[in-house]
Amino acid sequence: MTFTSRGPFAAPGEKSRGMWRALAEVTGGAVLILLPDPLNEWDLSGSLPGAAQLLLAAVVLTLLAVRRRHPIASLLGAAMVLGLLPAAGLPVAVIAYTTARQLASHRRRTAVLLASAALTMLVCVVSAPRYGVGVHDFAPRQGLGGHAVGLVLGGMLAATVLIVPALVGIANEQQSRLLRALRERAVAAETVRRLTASESRIHERSRIAAEMHDLVGHRLSLVSLHSGGLEMALRKESPELRDEAARVRRAAGEALRELREVLGVLGPLGRDTGTGALTDTTGTRSDIETLAEESRLGGIHLDLTWDGPDLGDHPALVRRAVHRVVRESLTNVHRYAAGAHVTVAVTHADDRVEILVRNGLPPVTGDAPAGLGTGRGLVGLRERVSLLGGTLEAAPTPVGGFAVTARIPARPDPETAIAGPGDVPRAEPPAGPGLGAGPDREARGVLRVAVTALTGLFGLAGVGLMMILGLILVGQLRTEDPVDYDEPPRIGMSRQEMEARGDGDHSLARAAATGHEPARPKSVTSCVYPWVKDEVLVPVPGSAAPKTMGPAAAGRDAEGPGHIRITRYCFRGDTLAAIDHFTVPMVSQTPPWESP
Repeated sequence: MTFTSRGPFAAPGEKSRGMWRALAEVTGGAVLILLPDPLNEWDLSGSLPGAAQLLLAAVVLTLLAVRRRHPIASLLGAAMVLGLLPAAGLPVAVIAYTTARQLASHRRRTAVLLASAALTMLVCVVSAPRYGVGVHDFAPRQGLGGHAVGLVLGGMLAATVLIVPALVGIANEQQSRLLRALRERAVAAETVRRLTASESRIHERSRIAAEMHDLVGHRLSLVSLHSGGLEMALRKESPELRDEAARVRRAAGEALRELREVLGVLGPLGRDTGTGALTDTTGTRSDIETLAEESRLGGIHLDLTWDGPDLGDHPALVRRAVHRVVRESLTNVHRYAAGAHVTVAVTHADDRVEILVRNGLPPVTGDAPAGLGTGRGLVGLRERVSLLGGTLEAAPTPVGGFAVTARIPARPDPETAIAGPGDVPRAEPPAGPGLGAGPDREARGVLRVAVTALTGLFGLAGVGLMMILGLILVGQLRTEDPVDYDEPPRIGMSRQEMEARGDGDHSLARAAATGHEPARPKSVTSCVYPWVKDEVLVPVPGSAAPKTMGPAAAGRDAEGPGHIRITRYCFRGDTLAAIDHFTVPMVSQTPPWESP
């Protein structure tokens, strides 16, 4: 079940299965941390103990799970762990990506990213000696070059693991916001279009209702007037018929009153003046010729043709529709194509009236059209014609002009006129793009999740590749200052130079020297005990002096317990201050390097 999560694993107000998603992310993050070193050369865990590595990995995975609820704290904490455990780079990249997407403020986002990069670089500078290359057998680690290379390593990790994923997250979030804004604008535009069309249809129907009020009211008034005259004439001659005439007059008056109550509020929409007024000649040939003459006086070159009989005996709604089609078309010509040649053709067949108003291209002038209009005129015409059971088409012509074609039944069927094509229910579009319901929506959701997951995997692979290339470049820094391994150690050498020579501390040599080494100088702070395999002293029969032998011979020819020569290097800070050589007895005949 989907619900609004309030736990630590989801962003505020986010609808998701937060706990299960966090569990899957932690599992994936653990797999990414445990991936083997692809170069088999870098020890991405440093020299940290196993328990410390597990603790740091657990911290990163916890931050990965709660990054949506606490993005800033998660990123800063992960940046610190990254300096100690670069193997956690890929989960940290996911945290940086999510944090950058959630922070809306540009200044806040920049400050958090800079602070996290600074933390990673600082931790790398402090812990740089922990990371090394060439870990083989008992050979000590070769340092990267101290704090300077640690700074470079931290900068590389900050750039590839923090900055690059964060920039990708910012770009994706901006794209998502843009798409959401475009969807909202599309929905708003579609809503406005539907409302405009609906308002135009309602406006035209109201106009038609007002025209019916005027026409039917006029006829009812005539019925009431003639009934009153008949009542007066029959007052003395036939009282019985007079009463019937009185009832007809009262019924006509009541009908007129009820009609005014129902349609009277719509009357102002139909109170046209001039050539638009509803008269007995509206829509007839003389009426259309009057409209054409008015357009000619307005500067329009117009040709009018009329084929077929006149429309004087046709229903008023038909004549009114013919009048409105011609008048609205000529109005649009005056507005958008002033000066263009116009052709008006009215064809009256037995069962229909066809009107064609076509204009060509207007002459080229420097005046721009006054405006684009509201588009309600054609919508109203289409509604009026469709209510009569006809059709109306309006579209540009191939030569660049515009044509309006209307086909109206000459004697519309009352049922068709009441429920014409304009009243057919229209299927409303969904509330927004991509918001449909049903299997298609579910399939799109699954496809979107699959594409997102695949993109994320490719992104993590790219981050991993950048980390590998960065480690290779950082590793080249140690070859810029080659070490002379033939030069014997000398007082004053740095600890880094000693470690680069391979003279690092060895646990077996330190254990052998414990209890047998001479006293350390008081000024030293630490000592290391490298292991030298070729310095094993064994007693020689008949001789008081021991003989130096190789490890194989020492294990084969020793007749008694031998001695091990130990070299001790003591440092004052990071500078070699004392070199001591001494021997210690070897307890076992089996050399330490051959012991299981």
